[in-house]
Amino acid sequence: MLLHGIGLDRRSWDPVVPALARHFDVIAVDLPGFGDSIPRTPRPPRQADPRALAEAVAGLLTELGVTTPHLAGNSLGGWVALELAALRPVASLTLLSPAGLWKRHTPGYCRVSLRASRWLARHAARPLSLLVSYRPGRVLVLGQTHGHPARLTPGYARATIQAMGTCPGFEATLAATARRRFLATTPIGAPVTVAFGSRDVLLLPGQSRHLDQLPPGREAETLPGCGHVPMADDPAAVAALITRTAQRAADPRPGLTRAEA
Repeated sequence: MLLHGIGLDRRSWDPVVPALARHFDVIAVDLPGFGDSIPRTPRPPRQADPRALAEAVAGLLTELGVTTPHLAGNSLGGWVALELAALRPVASLTLLSPAGLWKRHTPGYCRVSLRASRWLARHAARPLSLLVSYRPGRVLVLGQTHGHPARLTPGYARATIQAMGTCPGFEATLAATARRRFLATTPIGAPVTVAFGSRDVLLLPGQSRHLDQLPPGREAETLPGCGHVPMADDPAAVAALITRTAQRAADPRPGLTRAEA
């Protein structure tokens, strides 16, 4: 099961789905308030926090009859995956630039960056969509979230702008996470891998990569050349990382934690 970041939708995983589908039954989810999933009504901030989003995903898993999924989450999706693992059994967790690993509140830098992206996607969608037809335009528009924006297709870039500009759950979710962080309340027995892109300039090492709440047996890696949304930067590396983590669930021999990203 694949969980996207704030302001994105399930299509952010499209680059890695074909590789994963050779080994797994793949479910890419639109979290409530994003993509084609409508937000709950009424929607106070409590219903948009990562635990509430995880509860919604848990309900979907029950409906689908999926008992022990392998989870992969990017950004907000990584935080939701951690909360979901506290609610029900999971087979493995692959966390790609997960949100929530800060000391107290969401860093102001992250909030300002996300609000600026949201404002531009809502109020300047047409010029931005024209701009990303060209490589320099993709670098300008998506350089903060992607490590190699010039390599992205114009179609992918436009879909990213549309997702950010049209999702109705953005404000409530951002408000619900502003004064929270992930806190481990239940031990996670499944294998956990956390990875940050070497070009992730949204979640900075000194602010947003405190791994103290993650299980002591987790593995930590760096995705070379990747940004905050690594699935489009290096689909093969991301698919391989998810597959390796899932294989650890099948062969749960203890291993050494790798160097922190």
